[in-house]
Amino acid sequence: MHDFRSDNVAGAAPEVVSALATASIGSASPYGADPLTARVTERLSAIFETNVAVFPVATGTAANALALSALVPAYGAVYCHDDAHIMVDECGAPEFYTGGAKLVPLPGANGKLTPAAVTRAITRAGVGVVHKVQPAALSLTQATEAGTLYTPAEVEALVEAAHSNGVAVHMDGARFANAVARLGCAPADITWRAGVDVLTLGGTKGGCLAAEAVVFFNPAMAEDFGFARKRGGHLVSKTRFLSAQLDAWLTDDLWLRLARHANAMADRLAAGLRDRPGVEIAYPVEANELFVRLPETTITALETAGFQFYRWDDALVRLVTAFDTPAAAVDAFLEIVAASQEKA
Repeated sequence: MHDFRSDNVAGAAPEVVSALATASIGSASPYGADPLTARVTERLSAIFETNVAVFPVATGTAANALALSALVPAYGAVYCHDDAHIMVDECGAPEFYTGGAKLVPLPGANGKLTPAAVTRAITRAGVGVVHKVQPAALSLTQATEAGTLYTPAEVEALVEAAHSNGVAVHMDGARFANAVARLGCAPADITWRAGVDVLTLGGTKGGCLAAEAVVFFNPAMAEDFGFARKRGGHLVSKTRFLSAQLDAWLTDDLWLRLARHANAMADRLAAGLRDRPGVEIAYPVEANELFVRLPETTITALETAGFQFYRWDDALVRLVTAFDTPAAAVDAFLEIVAASQEKA
């Protein structure tokens, strides 16, 4: 029927595939010295309304880990939510690329950190104590692992808690497009205007084949980043094929149109599930992820019908919609839910 396990299961937008075919014609300078890569920097500078330094890479893990390596010494601490991707799903890559920095998980309802929690962690860290890792970076996820969003005011407050203590701020934007599409704000409002230092902008989940961008809002912070990317094995020789994806994705607001569709399909799912007997939506649905508690009979009926999704625990399942999720698949899912309850 349909695979709701992740937006990583989706294909690529036709515009992106077409751009790759076009980029393959003729020759181009390697290692990012090509016109397409320069154009991606120009596009992102226009989108964020400030001059940015941009480094395309192929994976989100590389983007996050390398970005943090630019902010954190080997003896540093990176504060993040205890469900953050860098904490749970990156196999030690941030620690590896930073040379051993320590990830410090913090709790927070609905996948979100609070300024109070960040301030408390930093002030209790033992600043200047030689036996302690030193506060160096705060990593925020937008949209969060719970599918929730930080508003511009919330980002600004968290950045203030970090910067006032000499801590830099990284934003994991694997689903940044979904956040911007939902919030309806300027991309700058939840990044550099709020004080974010570096963003890892995810294109792969949003319609690219494999393309992410590390975006520095203060280009001076990126002076040595090219060396870190090369040493880390993520300077792609034919960078133009990464940049072709990003260029097409960013052209004419395609990235936001695709994200709006994914968000709308999540809303459609939520509307059909809400108020169903025995169904509980665990977190606010603010991007393209739903965490839903379902009766076991309903889960079995959905799996029998061919739907795929991840179980987070016995009754909690995660449903993720994508840029190409058909409305008919959502409706079919809801029909199975309804039918399973009628039988019960």
